[in-house]
Amino acid sequence: MAGWRGSRGGGDGTPSDDRIASSQTVRLGKVQPQAPGHRTVFCNDREANSLAKYKGNSVSTTKYDVFTFLPKGLFEQFRRVANLYFLMISILSCTPVSPVSPITNVLPLSLVLLVSLVKEAWEDWKRFQNDMSINNSNVEVLQDWNWVPTPWKKLQVGDIIRVNQDGFFPADLMFLASTNPDGVCYVETANLDGETNLKIRKAPERTWDFVSPDKVSEFKGEVQCEQPNNSLYTFTGNLIIDKQILPLSPNQLLLRGCSLRNTEYIVGAVIFTGHETKVMMNSMKIPSKRSTLEKKLDKLILALFTVLFCMCLLGSIGSGVFINSKYHYLRFDTSEAQFDPDHRFVVAILTFFTLITLYSPIIPISLYVSVEMIKFIQSTQFINNDLRMYHAESNTPALARTSNLNEELGQVEYIFSDKTGTLTRNLMEFFKCSIGGEVYGTGVSETEIGAAQRTGVKVDAQKRSSAASERGFNFDDARLMRGAWRNEPNPDCCKEFFRCLAICHTVLPEGDESPERIRYQAASPDEAALVVAAKNFGFFFYRRTPTMIYVRESHVDKMGKVQDVPYEILNVLEFNSTRKRQSVVCRYPDGRLVLYCKGADTVIYERLVDGNPDLKRMSREHLEQFGASGLRTLCLAYKNLKPDVYESWNEKYIHAKSALRDREKKLDEVAEQIEKDLILIGCTAIEDKLQEGVPACIETLSRAGIKIWVLTGDKMETAINIAYACKLINNGMKQFVISSETEAIREVEDKGDQIELARYMKELVKNELKSCHEEAQKFLHMDSAPKLALIIDGKCLMYALDPSLRGMLLNFSLNCTAVVCCRVSPLQKAQVTSLVKKGANKITLSIGDGANDVSMIQAAHVGVGISGQEGMQAVMASDFAIAQFRFLTDLLLVHGRWSYHRICKVVTYFFYKNLTFTLTQFWFTFETGFSGQRLYDDWFQSLYNVIFTALPVIIIGLFDKDVSANLSKKYPELYKEGIRNAFFKWRVVATWAFFAIYQSLVLYYFVVASSKRAINSSGKLFGLWDVSTMAFTCVIVTVNLRLLMMCNTLTRWHHISVGGSILFWFIFVFIYSGVALPNKEQENIYFVIYVLMSTIYFYLTLILVPVAALFCDFLYMGVQRWFFPYDYQIVQEIHRHEADTSRIGLLEVGQSQLTPDEVRSYAIMQLPGEKSRHTGFAFDSPGYESFFASQAGVFVPQKAWDVARRASMRSKPKTPRTPRTPRTPQRN
Repeated sequence: MAGWRGSRGGGDGTPSDDRIASSQTVRLGKVQPQAPGHRTVFCNDREANSLAKYKGNSVSTTKYDVFTFLPKGLFEQFRRVANLYFLMISILSCTPVSPVSPITNVLPLSLVLLVSLVKEAWEDWKRFQNDMSINNSNVEVLQDWNWVPTPWKKLQVGDIIRVNQDGFFPADLMFLASTNPDGVCYVETANLDGETNLKIRKAPERTWDFVSPDKVSEFKGEVQCEQPNNSLYTFTGNLIIDKQILPLSPNQLLLRGCSLRNTEYIVGAVIFTGHETKVMMNSMKIPSKRSTLEKKLDKLILALFTVLFCMCLLGSIGSGVFINSKYHYLRFDTSEAQFDPDHRFVVAILTFFTLITLYSPIIPISLYVSVEMIKFIQSTQFINNDLRMYHAESNTPALARTSNLNEELGQVEYIFSDKTGTLTRNLMEFFKCSIGGEVYGTGVSETEIGAAQRTGVKVDAQKRSSAASERGFNFDDARLMRGAWRNEPNPDCCKEFFRCLAICHTVLPEGDESPERIRYQAASPDEAALVVAAKNFGFFFYRRTPTMIYVRESHVDKMGKVQDVPYEILNVLEFNSTRKRQSVVCRYPDGRLVLYCKGADTVIYERLVDGNPDLKRMSREHLEQFGASGLRTLCLAYKNLKPDVYESWNEKYIHAKSALRDREKKLDEVAEQIEKDLILIGCTAIEDKLQEGVPACIETLSRAGIKIWVLTGDKMETAINIAYACKLINNGMKQFVISSETEAIREVEDKGDQIELARYMKELVKNELKSCHEEAQKFLHMDSAPKLALIIDGKCLMYALDPSLRGMLLNFSLNCTAVVCCRVSPLQKAQVTSLVKKGANKITLSIGDGANDVSMIQAAHVGVGISGQEGMQAVMASDFAIAQFRFLTDLLLVHGRWSYHRICKVVTYFFYKNLTFTLTQFWFTFETGFSGQRLYDDWFQSLYNVIFTALPVIIIGLFDKDVSANLSKKYPELYKEGIRNAFFKWRVVATWAFFAIYQSLVLYYFVVASSKRAINSSGKLFGLWDVSTMAFTCVIVTVNLRLLMMCNTLTRWHHISVGGSILFWFIFVFIYSGVALPNKEQENIYFVIYVLMSTIYFYLTLILVPVAALFCDFLYMGVQRWFFPYDYQIVQEIHRHEADTSRIGLLEVGQSQLTPDEVRSYAIMQLPGEKSRHTGFAFDSPGYESFFASQAGVFVPQKAWDVARRASMRSKPKTPRTPRTPRTPQRN
């Protein structure tokens, strides 16, 4: 160990062969690169540790500090192209070429930056306050033989600290001692991974008595361990005390953020501090995601740049042509290069920059801020507070963890879903078992009922097990209950089966040691269900110590006899994803040594002793039968050990456990040596029931045009039957199955040539994909083609994802309505998601509940986490979190649709109003010789976007609703408009651009033409600023009224915002033009509004010009709604006379002591009573009225114009637009 002692600073030492390998087991994020070498910590010796210069324990999660806030914050803002553009415009406006005051462009930019920076500062300030609260928390540190309260931030590596019950660990600690016997403590890791079940940690036996200050002050140990890394569940190191080496594992590590439970206090040594703790190294940023609509918005901005460039180029060319000395009466100022007729090229160049500043409002500077504000409110107030997505049982509301992707929820075409805990409840119940070749359990699973649908067989629902005595146990078979197993042909096998269930686990008992009141804390619901089953069979596990398990066994020696049996636990070979099994070596009271093992059937069967082929065959058939019933299976086996064989193996095990290099690998190798020649006992079958509402949700989403793929690690039979049970697959579908479980593949596998197997598998998958694709093409060309479904397992998928085959896989799978991928790894889940996301350029959503779904969630456009039984890892990596799969219906069909519609309207309206405003200035340029003369006052132009038209567009982005939430779910076909991106196509943008051009022409030329003969009360003709103020007033009124025309619903907020914006303009102009300011520019419009309003011309123009400007829009909307309606407009007509009673409720969770039901009732009582009214029904559309009424079974008298209209259409029959017609409503 001299090499270890030679480096006191850990990573700074010379590398040696004993270096600890980097861990590759990570729950969140990627493994971060580690410094070379190791870390050496001297316990209770600050002076020695100071040489290594370890990081302090103070943490900071802020993005900025006092010095970096302004430069870094501004850098973040100017990363946006639009903000950078306006910075350039603001700089140009400060030059002599600018026709407008710098305030025109500087003020809007400053307001936008100010709002953004204040938002950033507020968020960072909250983070700073949270950091300060944590850093100043106190913990007891050993100093001068006493426990001294010390802030967390002052902790140093090597300090000895004491943490009391219910306290949080301030750093990553090496567990030394506790007040519990045998040096154990109980830890809750909810803050780390969301799991509320308690974990047991055990201190090294050598340090159990380090409880008192006197004793622990004498401790001078040395810890040699791995460098800091973000692997939450691995740790390798050694503790050296008095030249004795004690191995350290994750069982001796207490992680920062976890809390102490059921233990008075513990004593530990600080190993990792601050940002080097595992939880802080896992504080990775979720990959930054931008919505597809936002990316298309960038293209629209680019298009506006192009339009701006063309306008300025045209103006600059016109300026160069127009400038001429023959117009001497214009008195050109030749001292300025921009007006020198002798240098036309220079004039054109300078005019180009002049016009850029003049036309700069064409790019909406406040668009990004407005959209961000709308999305933020949509997330925090609507999605988070929706009662329809509130799960009362777990008291869990929906949570939008980001507001960037709201509208993306309205365009999802592919959903990738996990099965366990996502489609199912992850509440495991012991349902059936096979012992010694005999099946026990008479219940009928949900999946069996679903599977029966395939053949049309009716299943008696009464066969559902009704004997469930407690949660986790739903078994019904009198042959095993209350000691009846003693009368079975194989009672010894039954006894071993029950003992394996009661002993081979890592469950912790809590509460009273009675069957009725005890509670089990398990690492997984499966394990808890198995222990509960053992209890119900008469083998009651009631107490655990680090070395003993106590089981109260009934009916073993004779009926009715109960005895407490202690089993000494010698070794626990833990479960992991590679081993897929768990083993326990125990010693009976009579000295018998037994190894109990449970695990996946594939790994157990490989390790069985030769012989007893009938039992193996029958158990295999039972496993397949359970799998076909959708049940989760485990095989149980045991092995009697000879003492000498065990002692020899245990020495190797202890040596591997103490290894500093490749410890996990060596432990697995040693486990392989004893986990062989096992005797098969039987197998268990656990049911994981479907979540409530999953079949209806999947059916609704399918009708909405969304394709659902299930990616699961379960067997193919289980996955298929679950797919049937949740109505993802039905008998009407053509199913294509690509499986590696064929006789031909087994024959190649038996030869043992891996290269030949890989070649054969790849060729087989290639041929299967090719034949499936050809067959699918035939079905697709049929008139009444069935829907297609693909089922593929993980081995075949591995080859199908090869670069040479993935294109074929993608083309085929995109034609399928449903895809089920079985036996897939977390990496394959992410690969399949990325394949569709990037290869097909479709918008994807991934949903899961476990750590194995994190990569899939982060790979999709939208990631949804289920806050379920497997902790919060998926939620922490997601964009949105919900409690149940069925809530996807509301999240996508309601909030997603609404958000998409609203954001599309906001963006197109911004485009329209800015283009309309800028074009009026553009038309004025033609009458000024392209000189760059401004039409509007600087303040008018500055406040147009940020004040006079700002609020109404935010209101429409928050409250516009084409159809109610109930109708959105009743007609899921409406969602297809989002998938087609029907409201943000270039055709839609071109339509808005056309009307912007038309309205700008009307607004400018009608006002100019009508003012040529208009005179004020003094008999004078109107001048430039009279006309410009009149034109600006008409622009404000027109664009605000146009917003009302595009609303589907009208609330008081619409009236207040639109009326308030127009009113604010008049208040502003009254004050601005009524007060004499020292500013010379303001003299232009001094008293102008008062002169205008004293004439009849003002009022006639204010009424007629907006009407003329909006007339074509009104006509277009009528024609479009009557002859070319969108799907939602048809639904509006169907339900035109129905009041919208659906509201999004406000939910206040966790702020009172109310029960979930009381919270829900209270929230419902607080719902606002106002009902929004549908507009958009201005056009009577009699053709719709009688047609849809008759479809709904309601008699409506035909009107004359209805008959005439249909008669006129008979000569030109029109093909019905079936893809866009929603389902006919059913009468209630």
